[in-house]
Amino acid sequence: MGLKQLIENCKNNNTQAQSELYKLFSGKLFSISLKYSRNYVEAEDNLQDAFLTIFKKIEQYKHKGSFEGWLKRITINTVLQRYRNEKVFDIINEDITEDIELDIDEDDVSIDYLLKIIQELPDRYRLVFNLYVLDDYSHKDIAEMLKINVGTSKSNLARARQILKKTIEDYKVTRHLQSLQ
Repeated sequence: MGLKQLIENCKNNNTQAQSELYKLFSGKLFSISLKYSRNYVEAEDNLQDAFLTIFKKIEQYKHKGSFEGWLKRITINTVLQRYRNEKVFDIINEDITEDIELDIDEDDVSIDYLLKIIQELPDRYRLVFNLYVLDDYSHKDIAEMLKINVGTSKSNLARARQILKKTIEDYKVTRHLQSLQ
């Protein structure tokens, strides 16, 4: 059965087709959910919520554009909606906009460690960082998605980079000191 037929079967509330669609895309969508979530358990919850939304809205997909892209947008929006509901963006309006360069040497910092420290960022910084750096959204798009202004998006990105840079520098120093012992 092709993807188009699988989608049509899901539109007819066919539970076997829904299960197949879940198996087909849950891995990719989980990695997206994990990237935006605070931790693994929250990512699992967000993925389940995203699939509930996908199955509820699948009749709106008209086979125009990438189905995977459509799934990805729903997954990201599901996670972002959780944070909008928690009002994580109402707390601080910082005004840091200087561009901070992150120098990440893959020999010094593993991808797993990098994902871990990104997940540890405060929500407002992590979400903006992921949307801008990892998923290539513009500050204008991010501002619309998160219902913040462009300046807040830019300052949250700068602050995220600042925190990550310091965390990575501290990590490198600690590793270097450990290697001397």
